[in-house]
Order: sequence, then C-alpha cells, then structure tokens
Amino acid sequence: MKSRSSGQPGIDAMIRLFEESGLKLSDQAYHRFWTYHRLIRTRNAELDLTRIRRFEEMVLKHYVDCALIPTLIKIPSPMLDIGTGAGFPGIPLKIVHPQTEIVLSEGRRKRLDFLNECIKLLSLSGVTVYPHKISSGFDPSVSGLEIRGVITRALESIEKTLMRTARFLSPGAQAIFMKGPSCQPEIDSAIDLMDHEYGLSEDISYSIPNSPHRRRLVVFTRKSVPCRIFYSTSKNADNQAINQVYGGDVRVKEICSRENPSFKTFLQILTGRGVRKKGLTLISGPRHVKEILEDFAPCCTGWLTHERGIPPPAEKRKELIWYRLSKELFNQIDLYGTGHPILLVKAPLFGEWSDEKKVPGCTLFIPFQDPANVGAVIRTAAAFGVSQVVILKEAAHPFHHKSIRVAGSTIFRVALLKGPSLGDLRSSEMPLFGLSPRGEDVAGLEFPHSFGLVPGIEGPGLPEDAFPGRILSIPMERGIDSMNAATATGIVLYLWHAGRRRF
Repeated sequence: MKSRSSGQPGIDAMIRLFEESGLKLSDQAYHRFWTYHRLIRTRNAELDLTRIRRFEEMVLKHYVDCALIPTLIKIPSPMLDIGTGAGFPGIPLKIVHPQTEIVLSEGRRKRLDFLNECIKLLSLSGVTVYPHKISSGFDPSVSGLEIRGVITRALESIEKTLMRTARFLSPGAQAIFMKGPSCQPEIDSAIDLMDHEYGLSEDISYSIPNSPHRRRLVVFTRKSVPCRIFYSTSKNADNQAINQVYGGDVRVKEICSRENPSFKTFLQILTGRGVRKKGLTLISGPRHVKEILEDFAPCCTGWLTHERGIPPPAEKRKELIWYRLSKELFNQIDLYGTGHPILLVKAPLFGEWSDEKKVPGCTLFIPFQDPANVGAVIRTAAAFGVSQVVILKEAAHPFHHKSIRVAGSTIFRVALLKGPSLGDLRSSEMPLFGLSPRGEDVAGLEFPHSFGLVPGIEGPGLPEDAFPGRILSIPMERGIDSMNAATATGIVLYLWHAGRRRF
C-alpha cells in the first residue's frame, strides 16, 4: 500500500486523494465535491452530519467510497437512498454518475433543509428529496415516484431493509448495501429469511485503493411481485379486510382491537389447553417458519405480522390469511421478540396408541409436563430413529409453542399417538423399560427387538411400585441424585441406537 500524498486540506489535496484511489473525475465533479465538503464542514457542528473530522478520512470514507460504487456494479435508476442523512451515498453517486435519478429519503427536518441546500448549491438536477422515513408501507406511486433500486449505507441490518422494501420493489429491482468486511452473518440471515422474495446477486469485497479501509458491496435482486394493497370495508367479524392482489385474491385481515375474535384465538393457543381446544398453534422464528411453510404447507393457514411486516411468500399467498396486527398486539403474540412473521398452523390430530399391534424398534412414551422437555425429547427421538412416540395424558401438548421452539419442524416429522395416563400404562406385546435414578444400570441392558421406553414425570418420576416393567437408571457421580428428564431419555436412546448399529 502506497503512502498517501501529504498536503494541507484543500481542493488540490482532495483531487490527489481521488486520483490515488483510481478515480479521475471531471473538473465540475471535483468542484462539486469540494463545495459539498465545505458545506458539511460548515453545518456539521449544528446538525451532527458526521463523526469523522479528519480531512483525509472524510474524503476517503465519505466521498471516494461512494464514488467507487459505479466502478463495481451497474447503478439502477431511479434509485432510492434510504436514510441518507447528510446525503451519503446519494449525493456522491449523483456527482460521479449524473445520469442516475436519485431520491434522497430523510425524516429529520433540519437535515432536509441541508439536503435541499446541497442540491441548490451544487446545481444538481434529477434529485428528489422525500421528506419521510421509508417504512414497509411506503408506496412510491402515491408520491409520483418510480423506484428501480434502493441503496443504504450504515443504516440497519440487510434483512430489515429487505423487509422495508418488500412491499414496493418490483421484480428485477435491486437493493444495494454498502457494508464493512464482517457482514457475512447479516447476509446469511437475510438469505435465510428473505430468499422467497430476494436473491443474492452480488457480493463484492474490495478496499479503497492505497488505504487500509476494507469494504463489502452486497446486492440483492427482487424475485417476486410485491403485494399491492387495496383497502375495502368488510362485514367479517375480523374488522376491516384488505384485498391483496397477486394473481388473484389473497385474504388479509387487519387486527387493531384486543376484542378481535382472531386475536383472542391467538392468545388462547399460546397455552396447551388452547391448542387442544382450537387445534391450532403458532410457529415463531424465521428458520422454523421457513421449514414448516416449505415442507408442511397444507397445515399452514395464517401469516401473522405487525402492521409494517412483510407479506407471505408469493407462492403461498393464495393459501394463507395474512393477519396484520397493530404493533402492540403483535408484541403480545411475539413472545420471543423475533419481530419476524409468525405462522398459524393446524396442529395434526393424533391417532390412539394400541397395544394390539407389535411395532419393531423403540416406542417412546412421554409423560413430561414441561413443553420444552417434550419438544427436546421428540427431536432426540427423531434423531435416533424411534418408531413411534406416544404422548401420555400427563404430558404437555407437543404443539405448545415452547415445545415447537425446541423441536422445530421435527415435530411434524414424527409419528405421534395419544396414550393412557402413566399409571394406566400396560403392554402385553412388548416389554416396558422405565427410567429412574433407582434402577439397574442401563449400560448392561441388551435391548430387545421391540420395546417401550418410559421416563418418569419431572420431579415425581415413575410410580415404581406399580410400574409394569423393569426400571433402568443412569449411574451418576456421588452427590447428584437426578438429571434432566429429557437428557436422561436421550442418553438411553443413544445407547439403544448405538447398539442397534453394531448389529
């Protein structure tokens, strides 16, 4: 890396910094950058436009970095600069790429005055100032705007911006992100959540030439058609309906009242009793939502977001009701604070377990009353190839949201059956093995071809005097009298699975 040219701050020093970065601009462009720089310096104390004070740092990080973008990618036009602040990157891009139409979005009054002053002082044409923040409900057509791309710099995470723009960017439009070198987690998260709406089209690592400043330019391209919203009055009990058009009508319901019947149902199914009564459950977390929507679409009935949330994936819009809740109401449903869409799903009905049919392998009987333990042991059962899982009467509902948060989409991949209470459990077709801190060492057991595994309830354990089978235990260190019930069950399942693989 060459050392930078020294010199007093001035237009000549600024030009040298541009040229040493491989940028040779017109005299008009240089003079515009210098005028822009002086205006920022003049207004900075009052408006807090930038925290960077050193001349060279300002030129490289603010002006040169922005000016490099057209050398790396093709710039869409018209382009919306979201959260432009002092005009970065929109104004530098306009200076070096004057044919691009730029819309500068900024919600702060004083900075709006600054931006308008810049445009006038620099004699820039084809630049519009939009005096508001950009929300997910933004509709460019209302303001007479046409947007073919958006760009952000140091605004927010990639996925948040993609969520903002999902409602108005058309297929082929680009979302451009000027990022630092360590943004891979942001990219991964955005792909995981938004791949049905956007595709990653550019990921360019670069450095500002002859400087230590490493940067990354990330571009996502819109894939699906955004929802267009037409408000209409509905006689439905769920208040106002919105007619969403995507190759046909999509049912969408606005929920703003705690008395709304759908909202009451959502609150109700946050409990196991509610899941049993309504036959519905809620799925939270972007990965779980994505997997279940892709692999178990027939079970999915609703898509819950706050009022500015993203719409359902384009290919699912005809099957899902989009419930748009006020932010306050959505927060009551979003127990884990993800901020992401929540999926409303039909909880599958369980068949009845019968002792009349002998099933090879392991049948796991679950009595756990903590739904997180239920979810954990179901996930483990699937991993080790358990033949069937029987939910005993004492157990928490496996489709309780806490259970699903642990088990994820696995909860839909396991054969679940309803069984008797723990005290009434009997089998004439297969031996039953109970788990208790007081029993024979499980390590010495040779598992039969077909058997049932019965852990005890958290705390009370098994009714050992009445249990109709052998009691197994896992030896522990002195002073430790028990371990987590789901963990203990997982250990026994592993021993069975490992022994089965040896033969």
